[in-house]
Amino acid sequence: MIEASENTESNKSTKLNMDEIVEECKTFFLAGHETSSNLLTWTVFLLSLHQDWQTRLKEEVLKECGMGIPDSDRLARLRLVNLVLLEALRLYCPVVEMFREASKDMKLGNLMIPKNVLVSIPLAKIHRSKEYWGEDANEFNPNRFTNGISKAAKHPNAFLAFGMGPRTCVGQNFAMLEAKAVLAMVLQRFSLSVI
Repeated sequence: MIEASENTESNKSTKLNMDEIVEECKTFFLAGHETSSNLLTWTVFLLSLHQDWQTRLKEEVLKECGMGIPDSDRLARLRLVNLVLLEALRLYCPVVEMFREASKDMKLGNLMIPKNVLVSIPLAKIHRSKEYWGEDANEFNPNRFTNGISKAAKHPNAFLAFGMGPRTCVGQNFAMLEAKAVLAMVLQRFSLSVI
């Protein structure tokens, strides 16, 4: 956005003024609010059901952050917290379906997709597919992400919580940092359970 706001001959038509930049930043911040709150809600629910993981996360948070407000360096060391957040995103992805329009006639496997046809990508179905995630696809297993997102499933692109390629969510890093910070501060002070 800053580059687009610079006054050069090549981008005069796309020049953003400071008010437009501020409005775009507000959109990034507010658009992620609901999805981040959904992620945190489902993570708290899963940790309430899986006390063993809650204990492990609480120990990690207290070891790495103590009782203080965690900074970005400390949050980066919360490996188990990251695994649990990814698994919560897989099981209860805030975005259950994406749509893409074919920009030209194309062949996808054995299927011909004509130009301008809207294609539905069912994230919730993909994230729980036994073909990609194994027989425990419907079970909470954060360890599946131990070797990274691309190796968590049988297909490297089976995890689509933030999209893929050029349409990857611009707020992905912020959302994960925010979720880690909130979850760390909750675990520092509370124990979670289902009543």
